[in-house]
Amino acid sequence: MTPMKIVKEACAKGLTIIAITDHNSAENTSAVMAAARETGLRIIPGIEVTTSEEAHIVALFGDAESALSMQELVYKKLQRGENNAELFGIQVVANESDEVEGINKRLLIGATDLRLEEVVEEIHDRGGLAVAAHIDRQSFSVVSQLGFIPEGVRFDAIEISKGMTLNEARNRFSEYKLVPLITASDAHGLEEIGAGRTHFQVAYPDIAELGLALKGISGRKTIEGTTDLPQTVNRQ
Repeated sequence: MTPMKIVKEACAKGLTIIAITDHNSAENTSAVMAAARETGLRIIPGIEVTTSEEAHIVALFGDAESALSMQELVYKKLQRGENNAELFGIQVVANESDEVEGINKRLLIGATDLRLEEVVEEIHDRGGLAVAAHIDRQSFSVVSQLGFIPEGVRFDAIEISKGMTLNEARNRFSEYKLVPLITASDAHGLEEIGAGRTHFQVAYPDIAELGLALKGISGRKTIEGTTDLPQTVNRQ
């Protein structure tokens, strides 16, 4: 999963927008954006934050600087320890040419000591969108860890994993019907890119337009029941 390979695979599968949201890190985001510069692929910079409750929250931003600002906070609050490469793999930092520039030795698989509410607030303070990740899974989701989504936590969307349809999710999570549902690949390998997709009707593929589409205002909206529209976001 190097920058050039990600971009090549996403383009081959006809994706228009993908989000790069590594666990507790945004160090490779700028490289993927650079690798996609001469293509039609739009990269949404982001980070998947693990809260103190061990729930995953996806943060999507309009620029790499905001994602890196969130990363700075996460690194300060991240569980101490060093990555065990034999157990969890090598955490490579690469450039847009897929050249290795460093190894991240932080325990990125660990949790931060940031509470759920704090994470969502920090994302919004940076102009980002906060998404409750894969709430249908039995681990590392807000629902699996807390049993519910707390009132007052302002998620911009709820993500359903590619293993469940949106109709199934609406029946199972009917109490959250006021929050937009999306699906994404949550890809951890090249072959998974594009496995889960959400289609948007937007004027331009950027974070502001995605925010409008999630709210269903100004003619922007999410579109279901199609596989051939170009306005697509796919989380990595």
